[in-house]
Amino acid sequence: MKMYVCGHINPDSDSICAAISLAYLKTQLGDEAIPAKQGEINPETKFILDKFGFDEPILKTSYKDENLYIVDYSDLAQAPKDIKDANIIGIVDHHKLGDITTTTPLEGWLRPVGCSNTIIKDMFDYYKVEIPKDLAGIMLCAILSDTVIYKSPTCTKEDIKATEELAKIAGVKDIKALGMEMFLVKSAVKGATPRELITRDYKDFDMSGKKVGIGQLEVVDLSVFDDMIDDLFKDMKALKEEGKRHTVLLLLTDIINEGSKLLVVSDDKETIEKAFGCKLENSMAYLPGVLSRKKQVVPYLEKVFATI
Repeated sequence: MKMYVCGHINPDSDSICAAISLAYLKTQLGDEAIPAKQGEINPETKFILDKFGFDEPILKTSYKDENLYIVDYSDLAQAPKDIKDANIIGIVDHHKLGDITTTTPLEGWLRPVGCSNTIIKDMFDYYKVEIPKDLAGIMLCAILSDTVIYKSPTCTKEDIKATEELAKIAGVKDIKALGMEMFLVKSAVKGATPRELITRDYKDFDMSGKKVGIGQLEVVDLSVFDDMIDDLFKDMKALKEEGKRHTVLLLLTDIINEGSKLLVVSDDKETIEKAFGCKLENSMAYLPGVLSRKKQVVPYLEKVFATI
């Protein structure tokens, strides 16, 4: 069977590395699996692929009448526009269950871990397929990225175990040093436009019929944004109007001090304040301890949006 393996719009490192790793596994199991991406990769992902010698997946945004294996999402808002015309044969995901449905049975690997590549590592073990050294390297990096080098509340014992085993295969002796090398690349924002930064790790969500966009930038020092805040707000407002969104949020996440500065453009700022128990000042608030969009942001927003 020929299939494509692809992650969400505005792909992050997990989405890209999962497409590559799962496509390799499926090919070893006898299918013709092609890794794909829905958008351009970010600097961190480019660093990871270059470091371990991988080409980028092909760019493909239409899957009508194609066999498609989804990785790292299950929400329609993050899917190709013609997803309902595709034949979805499987999903690997570590987020909340979304609103994608199928007309035929499918393979599903859904687990509450920190990264899709942790699940794919389990799939390799289940099928007793050996992981090549270079592939182990990008899988390791994806887990370090998604778990913020183990600091995220989404990180589990399974994620840590997977990284330790993948590091041995990849020949990586200092896991955390590799993680910091990645995040220093991610922290480089000079030369990027506000739109490039806002959408570098961005997802749209349907929250009780209202479109909410949430971007996140993880850096080692929030001071890199000191001269950018006004420009970021200006483009967030443009993004909100362009997509007829109710709200656009941007998390500027400090992985060293473990907290996020929240930037808000919304039709209803009081709802955002209620979600996080904070008071916005100049449409901003600092959220100590907040590192994870999927565990510490989206659930709280969905709860309050369901009441308005």
